Amino acid sequence: MARESVHPALAWGLVGAQFVLLIALGFAPRGDLWARTPLVVGIALALVGAGVVVGVAAGITLGRALTPSPIPREGSQLVTAGVYRLVRHPLYSGLVLLGAGLFIIGASWWHAALFVALFVLLSVKARLEERMLAARFPEYTDYASRTGRIVPGVRRLRG
Repeated sequence: MARESVHPALAWGLVGAQFVLLIALGFAPRGDLWARTPLVVGIALALVGAGVVVGVAAGITLGRALTPSPIPREGSQLVTAGVYRLVRHPLYSGLVLLGAGLFIIGASWWHAALFVALFVLLSVKARLEERMLAARFPEYTDYASRTGRIVPGVRRLRG
């Protein structure tokens, strides 16, 4: 299989963009699309907490293979255990959960737009990463056919 690659400048540009979007979600002006009741705040904080837990679990599972870049580290192995049994990109899942919590607490159209932009960016980043993983690991296509991309069960590759 041909070796797929992404230019490092593009890879790191995507990393930078995801952090800009997360920071913007944290600092965008709050809106009044809904009331920030204790229930709403609780849900938002639960999502942020879940995002952190999922991200940390994914990072621990990856170990030395962990990199913010979508370009897999040389010499790394395909990881399909732990949270990687549920989704192919649990680090991105964690960022989506975190972003969803920030969107809910922000309650503005700005937050909605930033959250959608973050989700789209992470989806693009995942697709680029998957091309390289499939080129490097022959078993990746089988793994991807049974495992969701960012949300469990959603966007499995069709065999």
